[in-house]
Amino acid sequence: MSSFRSDFLRTLHERGFIHQCTDPEGLDALAAAGGLPGYIGFDATADSLHVGSLVQIMMLRWLQKTGNKPVVLMGGGTTKVGDPSGRDESRRMLTDEQIGQNMAGIRKVFSQFLSFGEGAADAVMVNNADWLDRIEYIPFLRDVGRHFTINRMLSFESVRLRLEREQPLTFLEFNYMILQAYDFMELSRRLGCQLQMGGSDQWGNIVNGIELTRRIDGRELFGLTTPLITLASGAKMGKTASGAVWLNTERLSAYDYWQFWRNTEDADVGRFLRLFTELPLDEIARLERLGGSEINEAKKILANEATTLCRGAAAAEEAAETARRTFEEGSLAEGLPTIEVAAPEIEAGIPVVDLLVRAGLAASKGEARRLIRGNGARLNDAAVADEAAALRTADLTGDGTAKLSAGRKRHVLVKVL
Repeated sequence: MSSFRSDFLRTLHERGFIHQCTDPEGLDALAAAGGLPGYIGFDATADSLHVGSLVQIMMLRWLQKTGNKPVVLMGGGTTKVGDPSGRDESRRMLTDEQIGQNMAGIRKVFSQFLSFGEGAADAVMVNNADWLDRIEYIPFLRDVGRHFTINRMLSFESVRLRLEREQPLTFLEFNYMILQAYDFMELSRRLGCQLQMGGSDQWGNIVNGIELTRRIDGRELFGLTTPLITLASGAKMGKTASGAVWLNTERLSAYDYWQFWRNTEDADVGRFLRLFTELPLDEIARLERLGGSEINEAKKILANEATTLCRGAAAAEEAAETARRTFEEGSLAEGLPTIEVAAPEIEAGIPVVDLLVRAGLAASKGEARRLIRGNGARLNDAAVADEAAALRTADLTGDGTAKLSAGRKRHVLVKVL
């Protein structure tokens, strides 16, 4: 369906967010009326979300910007179980204290993207441990479990793939889809939630919640999923040589976050501007028509806009200025990511291979050696030619720092304690 009446679905369609929808016409009518509560669930497996969750976060933001109500469901309960979708092994078991700490970190992410409060379109955050921790096993099996057949559960891709690969699937994880379906029904009762959104891998879990609520409560709910976001090269979105692209400042500096977007492949610029910024579509169309070196200006705009949304305008401006000074003036800009080393280490000489790993510029010593062999490692802008090279006191500048680089775009300042 391409001619949506609601601002919400029309915006999502035009920007490329929609993959599947259970009832486009019915959902469009609800969204057009305004005040539609919709939710997405996020398990607390780390103290930050990463760029792989950003499409879902932007959907919640557009939900709010078009007069509807975003609900952020924190998986304080389901994190204890583990979603088997897209996984070959069981999730590491976390304590209640670890889950609580992770949830506190994730809350910081949403404070950048959503406005929370008591109003009709203000976002709310809830924790599914509030009801899942109180479930009584036998009543739950009788009231909810009877609506799920093993035959159907075995047909779900998350289960089928794990079994086909002969990877263990615990009974604990097997219950995840039932608990997620129950979450949808519980949120429809507590907050009037009529919409669950998520990535395409969550389609089966979302449909389960719709069917469960229809059978038990006789209420109609809706589901909406986004496509899997991959790079033009086919690589998974949000993964780099140095690890995940985290949304929290504590995990990743604003400069590195800005650089991630600045390094977008040419073929992805237009799509990422539509998904990860709020620039008008006609401006995006102009930017993606740029060719040659001009496409770099579009990438800078993407980096500025995406960083502003996640880290604020001041952080985006500082990151952009740091990049300009580093690349255009060749200076050791203070805004670069910094690692600190003890003076005795410098005096003894730290192998550049080890330093590249410590700085996050290489994932392993083997990768660091390959970087050096390929002439990709630089110390103070000079190529490192010897795999046995070390950083010593003589390599430091007057302010006691050295610039370590991987390629032309990734730099870290090494500072003596």
